[in-house]
Amino acid sequence: MSLVLAASAVRASREDLAMRAGVVALVAILLLIVGLPLWSLLVKGFQDVDGHFVGLANYRAYFASPALFNSALNSFDVAALSTTIVVPLAFLYAYGLTRTTMPLRWLFQGISLIPIFAPSLLPGIALIYLFGTQGFFKALVGGQIYGMKGIVIAQVFYCFPHAVLIMTTALRTADARLYEAADALRASKLRIFLTVTLPGAKYGVVSAAMVVFTLVITDFGVAKVIGGNFNVLATDVYKQVIGQQNFSMGAVVGMVLLAPAALAFVVDRLVQRKQVALLTARAVPLVPRPSPGRDAFFTLFCTVIAIGILAILGMAAWGSLIKYWPYNLSLTWENYDFEKFDANGWESFGNSVRMAVGAAIFGTALTFVGAWLTEKTRGFGAVRGLVQLLAFLPMAVPGLVLGLGYIFFFNAHGNPLNFLYATMAILVINSVAHFYTVGHLTAATALKQIDPEFEAVSASLKVPVWRTFLRVTVPICLPAILDIAIYLFVNAMTTVSSVIFLYAPDTKLASVAALNIEEAGTTAAAAALCLVIVATSAAVKVLHLLADRFLLDRLQAWRRR
Repeated sequence: MSLVLAASAVRASREDLAMRAGVVALVAILLLIVGLPLWSLLVKGFQDVDGHFVGLANYRAYFASPALFNSALNSFDVAALSTTIVVPLAFLYAYGLTRTTMPLRWLFQGISLIPIFAPSLLPGIALIYLFGTQGFFKALVGGQIYGMKGIVIAQVFYCFPHAVLIMTTALRTADARLYEAADALRASKLRIFLTVTLPGAKYGVVSAAMVVFTLVITDFGVAKVIGGNFNVLATDVYKQVIGQQNFSMGAVVGMVLLAPAALAFVVDRLVQRKQVALLTARAVPLVPRPSPGRDAFFTLFCTVIAIGILAILGMAAWGSLIKYWPYNLSLTWENYDFEKFDANGWESFGNSVRMAVGAAIFGTALTFVGAWLTEKTRGFGAVRGLVQLLAFLPMAVPGLVLGLGYIFFFNAHGNPLNFLYATMAILVINSVAHFYTVGHLTAATALKQIDPEFEAVSASLKVPVWRTFLRVTVPICLPAILDIAIYLFVNAMTTVSSVIFLYAPDTKLASVAALNIEEAGTTAAAAALCLVIVATSAAVKVLHLLADRFLLDRLQAWRRR
């Protein structure tokens, strides 16, 4: 008996050592793909063009330049105004989806998600067709859509679904007993909203505001397409690196761009720490009751918003089919013959698909296994804490900043990983690193929902931990694993900022090709390529929903027993 116990203890010890080795390996990977590139960027800001240390000279030059400093103020103004517009609109839209009985809620929810499948430059292109100097409705704005006005409108379209998703989650978490008590006390509808509904959703409101602010201040595509002479931080980074080849100043602007994004992330995390559970075991789900006046108002409101979203998408689609805007409005498919507008032709789209598939496969495996190692390893607190820090860091890092860090790190002389530079592999690695945080959080949440008794029973039966992982953990978490894969695929297909510095002529992506085509003045072809990206991302999402409905419904049937 003692020999059996000793053998079990030895096996458990070996498994624990293997798990700890896996956590150390994960730290090394995260340092390579996140930590060291950002460190290289920080160091570059203190060097001159020849790589000599110059202290704070670059930062002094930046703040002494009125044009560069004004870009920071412009970025803040655009982000603040866009957030102020998006958050109330998203709250009302999410309220209509969750707290009313208005018809076609599923349709309104689907329409609200459309901008997620599009590159950020698509709304800018659509606004040019609508309100530009040759726009369909140019008389409404006098063709003055370029600049802050156009950026804000495009950002409202681009950021709206992100805020709606957060608000919807916040508003769905409600205890009906609170509303019953308020009704019993004869509280007015306004008082109930101010004292029950709004406080219950305040953390969601703050999170949505921080997410929108970060998305706007770090976005590159919208400002590049419709910004005109209105400079922001994201376009300044691009101009310093690509236009002037001033990598040191580009690093400085990148660090300045990182500051507000990191601050918004810290504020969100501090607020989330104060959040308490709104649903207890005794909570009663809130089921909306019909109210003709309220339902009619929110139906009208959601219809107006949905029409606005569809109008932007529809305008881009129509523009992609126009022969020569605005002089020849006959329809043609010539704008989809991308070889006429870009040397790579359809190859750019193929590169995007390959990169997105690679990011989905490699990124899902890394995030899920990494989260599993972090959650299941006993002790080892300091190293696990480092994993958490590195896993959360990408959320606060703009894509342009991370991409710039990749230039300085992977292209450095003497770096044994230099062979990855200008390859498809570095694009995949960059996309995984950029979107790592959400995948890690999704995996960790799914793993925390698994009863520890599964591992205890497996250990008592002397089943190796890796076999329990493959036969129990993975099947249980399969829905979350697919969610991570789809998230990585869609974001890799649509990203512009994180890869704009890293592609080579033979690895150019569709989003980058669309940006280059638009810069060349062939806006219709750029719109067409953006529409292809939208259709691809949406098709993959539909396949995911079908898998949830038919495949996973059968594989997860044991949950209903």
